[in-house]
Amino acid sequence: MTWKMARRAERLNPSTIREILKITERPGIISLAGGLPSADTFPVQAMREATTAVLRDTPREALQYAASEGFGPLREWVAAHMAGHGVKADADQVLITTGSQQGLDLVGKVLIDPGSTVAVESPTYLGALQAFAPYEPSFVAVEGDEEGPLPDALDAARDARFLYLLPNYQNPTGRCLPAARRLALVEKAQSLGLPIVEDNPYGDLWFDEPPPPPVSATAGTGEMGDSGGALYLGSFSKVLAPGLRLGYVIAPRLLYPKLLQAKQAADLHTPGFNQRVVHEVIKNGFLQDHVPTIRARYKAQRDAMQAALQQHLQGVARWQRPVGGMFFWLELPAHIDATALLPQAVEAGMAFVPGSTFFPQGGHTNTLRLSFVTVPPDKIAQGVALLAQVLKQQR
Repeated sequence: MTWKMARRAERLNPSTIREILKITERPGIISLAGGLPSADTFPVQAMREATTAVLRDTPREALQYAASEGFGPLREWVAAHMAGHGVKADADQVLITTGSQQGLDLVGKVLIDPGSTVAVESPTYLGALQAFAPYEPSFVAVEGDEEGPLPDALDAARDARFLYLLPNYQNPTGRCLPAARRLALVEKAQSLGLPIVEDNPYGDLWFDEPPPPPVSATAGTGEMGDSGGALYLGSFSKVLAPGLRLGYVIAPRLLYPKLLQAKQAADLHTPGFNQRVVHEVIKNGFLQDHVPTIRARYKAQRDAMQAALQQHLQGVARWQRPVGGMFFWLELPAHIDATALLPQAVEAGMAFVPGSTFFPQGGHTNTLRLSFVTVPPDKIAQGVALLAQVLKQQR
């Protein structure tokens, strides 16, 4: 018997980060690699109480098949919540997804043909490249600076199906687009007729002041050429718990039916029990008190990594201090290959993610990503010191 795989299967590649996480399971490794939320932030008691309430009040409904669009009250909550951030959309434009990663896959299914162009930041989120790649696009990397993609660089993407953008505390760089850059990008994209897919899993994780309004608040979430040209992806993973696998898409009405049909074909619906539990937790304002505790924890860990980098890598590497999110992005001397460096770092007792994997065309081998949210401050300091020790051996 001979199995013949589809051409798209050749474009399915393992997640570099997931493979690295397997290595970091070794005892004694200080992992600054994974972009996992801190398990200490998970609201276990609130989840326990909400689970009890759902199983007490609506057990049969919670355990039954459910609507593909998502649990109605949760969709209404999302629409109201995003209206507070300037994104105007009705609940019937909200699609609850099995994590925002599924939202990326649905976007790929509906919008990408083999050979079509997709514009992405340089670097960009590895998971998005993985989600889009099986649909055989041609990636165009939009060059940028420390404030994000350059508006004029969009000229190279004028025929793209969409621009994929992470404006807030981007994975991997941690940068946050200023308001003026957001406006300039929207104006340029609109002049080119270029839709924007805005991914915002980290926007609530600001440390000193909230980020500017979403790009979708300016570009709009209506039909392209009518009330705007943006699709918005959100997630509950970073503010509640990733194990729930709950995200959402706010889609233009033109796209919504096809995204819904693609989801129906994929998994029928996101687990209704999880949706009801999350709605029970958040419906009365729980996040207003809970999310600030996450910010305070992550800010302290950010400060610990900044101090460690200044102590051990000042003059050796370049970085920007992030004002939110979960990541530092380091640029090493040009002759150092971070991928080749990783095994030595693991042998020394720490791990990071090489940066080249975040670029659609590879390269940029002298970059790496560090995550600061899952490791306590003393371990952060030790991990950075070990990285510095390994780097000094490369001179």
